[in-house]
Amino acid sequence: MTNKVAIGLAVLILGLLVVDWQMFGLNNSLFLAKKFSDLLEWVAFWR
Repeated sequence: MTNKVAIGLAVLILGLLVVDWQMFGLNNSLFLAKKFSDLLEWVAFWR
């Protein structure tokens, strides 16, 4: 991954977080964080 791609992804993610914060109060991001935590726990179980 080049620096340009990494910076582009970081800007995209931060932009989406700002939009979520402005429009929904971070509810969607919190939901996705909880689901990602559950996924990591499930994957660790199968490891």
